[in-house]
Amino acid sequence: MAEEKEKKDEIEETKAEAEETAEATEQAPADAEREALIQQLKDAESKMVEYKDSWVRSQAEFQNYRKRVDRDNEAFKVSTKGDIIKKVLPVLDDLERALQNRPADDAWASGVELVARKFQNILDMEGVKKIEAKGAAFDPNFHEAISHEPSEDVESGHVIDVVQNGYVIGERVIRPALVRVAQ
Repeated sequence: MAEEKEKKDEIEETKAEAEETAEATEQAPADAEREALIQQLKDAESKMVEYKDSWVRSQAEFQNYRKRVDRDNEAFKVSTKGDIIKKVLPVLDDLERALQNRPADDAWASGVELVARKFQNILDMEGVKKIEAKGAAFDPNFHEAISHEPSEDVESGHVIDVVQNGYVIGERVIRPALVRVAQ
């Protein structure tokens, strides 16, 4: 009976070893499959981060592009407006010259004055400003000297008189003021 018991124990040990081997054999593919799934998940997460980063970068580039286009369009509008105004400024100059030499109490002179005021109001509404030059220090960015004259009344390097008014729109000079400068 002891032999039988030993045989039974041996059989049970053999079964246990076989079961362990079977479990190990079954678990090995499960572990490999699990590792493969973990690796796929890591790859998918890294691709997701890469795609998200690319998307964020694309969004930022698009925003910058839109801002640049808006800025370029605004600069184009200001430039075009300045070019058109520059072409009609001689008309205002002629009206101002006519008003300087107008006869007293003439009805047509009042009409010319009204037209000149309307024209100046339109320029004001469009953001066009006259360059105030008389008595100011000569600045080549805003003034164009047509003569240098000795003057006892005006300090050297300052504007004596304005021959033709200059205009700016924003910070852009449409036309510099033609001035006489003291020596």
